[in-house]
Amino acid sequence: MHFTSFSYLPTTDSCVKCGKCIPSCTIFSINGDEVTSPRGFIDLLGAYERGNLPLDKNAKNIFESCFLCNTCVSVCPNVLPTDELIENIRYEIAQKFGIARFKKIIFYLLKNRKVMDRILSFGSIFVPILFKTSKDSSCLIPRIKLPFLKNRVIANIQKESFLASNNEEIIKKDSNKKVAIFIGCLANNNYKSVGDSLLFILEKLQINIKIAKSQKCCGAPMYFTGDFHSVDSLIRYNVEYFESFIDEVEAILIPEATCAAMMIEDWERFMKNDEEMKNRIKKLKPKFQMATKYLLDNTNLITMLEQNATTEEITYHDPCHSRKVLGIYKEPRTLLSKAYKIIEMEDSSACCGFGGVTIQSEKFELARKVGSKKAKMIEKTKAKYVSAECSACRMQLTNVIHNEKIDITFLHPLELIAKALRQ
Repeated sequence: MHFTSFSYLPTTDSCVKCGKCIPSCTIFSINGDEVTSPRGFIDLLGAYERGNLPLDKNAKNIFESCFLCNTCVSVCPNVLPTDELIENIRYEIAQKFGIARFKKIIFYLLKNRKVMDRILSFGSIFVPILFKTSKDSSCLIPRIKLPFLKNRVIANIQKESFLASNNEEIIKKDSNKKVAIFIGCLANNNYKSVGDSLLFILEKLQINIKIAKSQKCCGAPMYFTGDFHSVDSLIRYNVEYFESFIDEVEAILIPEATCAAMMIEDWERFMKNDEEMKNRIKKLKPKFQMATKYLLDNTNLITMLEQNATTEEITYHDPCHSRKVLGIYKEPRTLLSKAYKIIEMEDSSACCGFGGVTIQSEKFELARKVGSKKAKMIEKTKAKYVSAECSACRMQLTNVIHNEKIDITFLHPLELIAKALRQ
């Protein structure tokens, strides 16, 4: 597919330079350089389109430092789409400079689940040799210093993925409700207990389940890196697959904020120049639901949780893609507050610093600095658990919590809900 050129000038010309985006900008908060701030990005992209700024390595470095946390969009009086500008310039960067080989390998595996499953299953055999498991079993700690890991822990590697280890249909004959599950790549391969917890909750609620086993990656990692050709093929594949069973289910539940935002908001925006695909996505969108939102709005889960209330204290981190893109933040709190005491941190909506593949690999020092600030907020709550409906946030926060030596355990909201129901 040929991607039409994108104009940055409408946004550049609409920016009144009020500066409201700057104080809350994730990258500006750690380097204080307005060049790498929303106002700076917008101004530079206008200069680029006018021919006054070359797309050289310096410009590449600037535009790849954005965390795409969407804070600027949420606070902008004109709701200027700075995120869309960054996503499109990264496509142009990828076209000019190419995509690093290791990223191509990652994207290939995300697009080919069977290959990924075989590699991770084989790799899990060697995990105990190189790594020890953390006390909560959610991450792996290197036994020896591995330079390429840059002093970080990694997500646990499962011998068998969530999709591979479950039947496609789980049916309760006396139930007339049925939902499908879009699990997401990290929950599928690394944080399998997220999917297991969702299955447990749905079975407790007597809801029929379709595990959409032929699903592929939502395309978010590629989208934020500029690999638009992969995004295009993944959207087209998933849309056709979902259409094959969408009338059988009342919702497709997504326990991951980034996947949900990609499917609910970015798929349609990405396909804005393809009228047929855009309309097909619009028909599917009403059934794409964040898991906690569906459970709150359509089930009696609150009643069940009230009967299993505990005195344990938790704190909740708002993933950028759920709060700032989808406006979902009350729903997980409403559910969790029925079984736990929530201690709010200083700024629950501040970005954790995950930032995507490029930030986590080539600019990890930026991720570490942002994560360290968030870790200190978490530590001040003195809660037993920290939670977020996002496995990317989990990967980032688990790492900084480990490095900052904070005694707290990360559990996904669905894991906490399942934990309460099992009591």
